[in-house]
Amino acid sequence: MTDLLYSEIEEELRASVRALLADRCPPENTLARCETGEPYDRALWQTLARDLGAASLAVPEEAGGAGASVREAAVVLEELGRAAAPTPYLGSAVLATTALLALVEDADGGDGGAEAAKLLASIAAGERTAALVVPLSAMPGTGAFPPAVRADSAGTLTGTVTSVADAAAADVLIVPAEGRDGPGLYAVEATAAALAVVPRTSLDLTRPVADVAFTGTAARRLAGAEQAPAALERALLTGAGLLASEQLGIAEWCLTATVAYLKDRRQFGRQLGSFQALKHRLADLWLEVVGARAAARYAADALATADPDAPVAVAVAASHCGELAVRAAEECVQLHGGIGMTWEHPAHLYLKRAKADQIALGTPDRHRAALAALVDLPVPVG
Repeated sequence: MTDLLYSEIEEELRASVRALLADRCPPENTLARCETGEPYDRALWQTLARDLGAASLAVPEEAGGAGASVREAAVVLEELGRAAAPTPYLGSAVLATTALLALVEDADGGDGGAEAAKLLASIAAGERTAALVVPLSAMPGTGAFPPAVRADSAGTLTGTVTSVADAAAADVLIVPAEGRDGPGLYAVEATAAALAVVPRTSLDLTRPVADVAFTGTAARRLAGAEQAPAALERALLTGAGLLASEQLGIAEWCLTATVAYLKDRRQFGRQLGSFQALKHRLADLWLEVVGARAAARYAADALATADPDAPVAVAVAASHCGELAVRAAEECVQLHGGIGMTWEHPAHLYLKRAKADQIALGTPDRHRAALAALVDLPVPVG
């Protein structure tokens, strides 16, 4: 039986990340930053990625990483969700890093393997930030190739990908593209000519999205048809599985903040939390959070151990945690009363991130449909 309890090392990592976020990312700072043209806290990201080493957790030591696993990365995402932290962790340390790691592990000495290893080491060290150029709504298991970008024989890219998460903060873009000899993965510098990264209005103010347009943009080929589809699928599956941990963190913050408020707020001469109807709502929410923690932890562990059951575990976690985070955020807003509807209170940040996360890397209903196919569950008739 897999041990899904947090290890001592994981708890120490959690404490470090939580202390950093409490000091550098209080809600008032995030709220103020959302009104500027620079939603990401780049200084916080550098501290998290480089000084704390959070960007290297899932990368083996021989590849320049910390030699931990995605279980530890999931703990970081829990805390980032709990703080609604404006960092490009999902795009860089999860999606792009996993795609590059898949190429490095499957390298045969050629086809861009050395270039992928070099990029991976720089991202793991916190020296560079990357983004995987796929729509944020892209889902594992649905065949992400052929992509919207085409590569010609000279290695230049043409096409547009919409709603790419963390692209605006990236130093290098990892781009799936269809070439003359099939699908491939390419690296494009953010400073390249004929590249346009156009920010779009995002529901989640703490995770901006952008459209990325290539018009004959120079690129370096990292992998061809033998490696690229599998690397992209692994990145999307890992992203969907670890996103459940972020959603768990969102739900835990919403529950904790709501309980604290109901203990403090008084109405009709009593604590609001003393009313039985509210107790029942919070008790139901607590039970759902406990279930979500089990699902998210199992998905992270299955990914960390390359368990054949990983697609099933991810589908369960994504379908359950996606809906729970939204419900917890809605309860948080509603049970805070009038103050919960104001811009000054951070509840709306969590509701927006929860709703944006719910449609990222596959909606809950799409993951349930995928789960049904994975476990041979027949489709209801009539």
